Amino acid sequence: MASTKRISLPFLLTALIIFADQGVKSFIAKNWPGDGIFIRDVFGNDILWIIHVRNKAIAFSLGDNLPFSVRPVLFIILPLVVLVFLLWYYFKSNELTGLQRWAIGGILGGGIGNLIDRIWRPDGVVDFISIKFYGIFGFERWPTFNIADASVVISVILFLLTMIGTSKKTEGERA
Repeated sequence: MASTKRISLPFLLTALIIFADQGVKSFIAKNWPGDGIFIRDVFGNDILWIIHVRNKAIAFSLGDNLPFSVRPVLFIILPLVVLVFLLWYYFKSNELTGLQRWAIGGILGGGIGNLIDRIWRPDGVVDFISIKFYGIFGFERWPTFNIADASVVISVILFLLTMIGTSKKTEGERA
């Protein structure tokens, strides 16, 4: 029973991310005009804005210039294949730590959240978080993102860090 609970519990994170992401996106889409018309400066110091923009491509608007016939394959089918592979790996691997399982749960939640937009929102994925970036990497503001994006990025970084930590630990045990 403990094993089943350990395996299934991270899917609560998946569901929570999907619910929060879609809930906030629905609120933004319904109540705020799009295309950056309405900006809410959260702290009054230009650091964090809530702004409604639509992204018909992927991260950083990559693929925005691709033909419309190619976009479904790259923006829906390919991410779906990656998510299915992650699920397969999640259930097949006995090597995953608890933290790695939670990270995969976060990746799944964010991935599904954005897939929902790509499939059911014809105007594109709803992005709404804009952070001042002070010219770092040439960005005055970081490209606008959403809860799903943040979940995927944080979870992938966490997963990779735990993979590095696990491989170093294994090397140390062999020595």
